[in-house]
Amino acid sequence: MAQRTVTGAPLGTGGAGIRATARVEARSDGRGRTSLPVLDGEGPLALRRTRSTGPAAHVTLVGAMSGPLGGDHLTVEAAVRPGAALHVGSAAATIALPGQQESRARYDVRLTVDDGAELRWLPEQLISVCDSDLRVTTRIDLAAGARLVFREEQALGRTGEPPGRLASRLTVHRAGRPLLDQELSCGPGAPGGWDGPAVLAGHRAVGQLLLVRPEFEQAKPQPALLGEWAALTPLAGAAVLVTAVAPDALLVRKALDEALLRLDREAV
Repeated sequence: MAQRTVTGAPLGTGGAGIRATARVEARSDGRGRTSLPVLDGEGPLALRRTRSTGPAAHVTLVGAMSGPLGGDHLTVEAAVRPGAALHVGSAAATIALPGQQESRARYDVRLTVDDGAELRWLPEQLISVCDSDLRVTTRIDLAAGARLVFREEQALGRTGEPPGRLASRLTVHRAGRPLLDQELSCGPGAPGGWDGPAVLAGHRAVGQLLLVRPEFEQAKPQPALLGEWAALTPLAGAAVLVTAVAPDALLVRKALDEALLRLDREAV
């Protein structure tokens, strides 16, 4: 892992932590494949195009420094233009760490998917380390004809340690109208009940999988329990949400992978 240093104005805010932004834009090349006219990262956020065999462009987010640490403000922006297909993953888990700054770290994700475009956003999990404090906000704007597979997973603490404080909000709009808006706060200082039977029930890993497909306007899967750890919920729109809560991140990933495989098979 690269040494954590700050050089140059784009990253520096001195003792206030690092500010960095990664941007990717995907466009159809008019020949059935996707080009990436914008692929740019800063500081801890490095973007790499990876090999793919189909029409979609594949991008991997690589952590070039430790973080986010207290006081950091990191942003990832992705835009998928009409007819393009973009698959985004990450090389490793994101680890929220305590820093020299007592202020909260922020991690913002901004995703835009246009008509006839597809985004598969499948990063590795976020780990909330003891004494860290992180707020994650994800805003997704979809056109009416956009397709989306979005996954997020959170592990509360490493093995044998309590979690840090983690607040996560996901807001999704489709064709300019709200589709999903939800927030979860966990760890020290979070509102009471987050660890109770109505929320995590003592478990330490949580994840969700959101699928948006235009064909869901006519027919979509019915509510269902998916094994021991997950449940599928149709949303009031062309979308379904799979939520998983389990003792560890491996079980959450297994549940979400099986759900995605099932939903992809049903779509064929």
